[in-house]
Amino acid sequence: MYEKLNKFEKLVFDACSVTLVLFYAYAAVIQPMATQYHRGIYVIITYILAFLLYKSKSKIMRVVDYLLIVLSIASIGYWIFMFEVINYRTGAETTTDMVFAIIGVLIGIELARRVVGGVFVILGVVMLTYGVYGYLAPDLVSHAGAPFTELCVSIFYKSDGVFGIMANVLATYVILFVLFGAFLEKCGAQKFFIDWPLAAVGHKIGGPGKVSVIASGLFGSISGSAIANTVSTGMFTIPMMKKAGFKPHVAGGIEPAASIGGMFMPPIMGAGGFIMAELTGVPYSTIMLVAIFPALMYFFSVFCMVHYEAKKYNIVGEKSKFSAMEIFKKEWFYIIPLVVITIFMLYGFSPGYSAILGLVSCIIISWVRKDTRIGPKRFIEAARDGTENSLKIGATVGVIGIIIGVLTFSGLVLTFADIMIELAGGSLLMTIFLIALASLVLGMGVPVTAAYLITAVVAVPALTHLGVNEIAAHMIVYWLSQDSNITPPVCIAAFAGATIAKANMWKTAFTSFKFAKFLYLGPILFGYVPGFSLNGGPSDIIKAFVLIFFGTWLYSYVLSGIWISTIKGVFKKTSA
Repeated sequence: MYEKLNKFEKLVFDACSVTLVLFYAYAAVIQPMATQYHRGIYVIITYILAFLLYKSKSKIMRVVDYLLIVLSIASIGYWIFMFEVINYRTGAETTTDMVFAIIGVLIGIELARRVVGGVFVILGVVMLTYGVYGYLAPDLVSHAGAPFTELCVSIFYKSDGVFGIMANVLATYVILFVLFGAFLEKCGAQKFFIDWPLAAVGHKIGGPGKVSVIASGLFGSISGSAIANTVSTGMFTIPMMKKAGFKPHVAGGIEPAASIGGMFMPPIMGAGGFIMAELTGVPYSTIMLVAIFPALMYFFSVFCMVHYEAKKYNIVGEKSKFSAMEIFKKEWFYIIPLVVITIFMLYGFSPGYSAILGLVSCIIISWVRKDTRIGPKRFIEAARDGTENSLKIGATVGVIGIIIGVLTFSGLVLTFADIMIELAGGSLLMTIFLIALASLVLGMGVPVTAAYLITAVVAVPALTHLGVNEIAAHMIVYWLSQDSNITPPVCIAAFAGATIAKANMWKTAFTSFKFAKFLYLGPILFGYVPGFSLNGGPSDIIKAFVLIFFGTWLYSYVLSGIWISTIKGVFKKTSA
């Protein structure tokens, strides 16, 4: 998309991308910025770049794009520079305040429409309508309602609206880690993430499929997107799986099933872990520690299912030219950025600070080899790639602000937990099922991180009311928010895998759904086994880990269906 911009637009895009890197690096390492600059700069640059990149088709409408950019700068700029004044006169806003609030809210909907799609427009309009005409809603969810201008003022200026938690998480964590991922890829690390597992397990039963699982875990832990992970690692692993003997729809299904695991895997966990830390007030290092074992069990589950799938059809990979140890000795330094980030976060440094140190380490190790050196030109390219990757989630900030702003304004956040518990009849299992259903429906048109945030705001109180500890409750919602990537009918990651595999879309989607089944067991374990989320004494946690490890293997063995052929073989021998 960047290539379709003219020279001036490319210059603006690159300048804004580099500005994002330098501004947030300065804010993370040297001097924290005031709230209005910290959140406002991210939002204003995101809006400018999204309207530049996701442009109108006709030249006449391109003028409208530029007009929207000007209005974005005016409305967000007004919020930045009038931040303190507006806070002082809360409840007595001027006509000018109201005009800029209305512009800001409506532009947010248009931006989401262009980047994410029509579902976000429907969500935004429905929530605004509910905010204004809430008194007409059924008694269970009704509220007093408010004039449109008053509602827009609340959404645009208050701390739980457009510039609320989503903007803060995006500006504080997400943009830095997305940029880090772009720099890590630019320094050549992605090749190591595939070559090393290929040498380690590529020649064993189901080798290429197992390479897909390990590579997706390594790359997915920093990519922040299941779809990006599927496409980037899948371009290599899917053809390799097909060549080894996996059916096209199976090869296309394994990769997205493995790729969504990267969203649970520390140190980055997509953006969900950062939102979780923000919502719970728990240090991100604690979130990471809780997430490690469940993430490993997810990958172990997919790994086992790949093994048994390959065993059924006797699929064996080819031996690599170099051993895993040889590759590790030559390319071990590519894991330095991940180690740097993990160590600094575990020692209590902020995620943003750790991300910048990781980014700097990427630049340093890129100079080990001549063809990967990050000089000024490659620095700009990495900044551009990272910024472009961030736009998909950044463009949702306006509508997320509307949704959460209206939910808070109407008081529905407080009553939704009661509604959910009542529908589930007080059953924890049924509540988890309802959350899964809500996440799937919401995820059909909303990025998974946004689906998690929206669902968490209303569903976590219901889970905690039923006795689930807060972190486990968030983990339940976060895991279930990923299901729309691989669960029909939308399942974009699965469709991406099918495209690369040149396989039937629906067969691939249902195969991916089958391989990712631990995605649905994990939330139940979070709800019913406190030790799964490190809640309890050391002996309780160890006991839970051991039982879950063997339970995961058994779960994968049963789901693989390999035992059916074994039973058939026994009956054939008996009848003979």
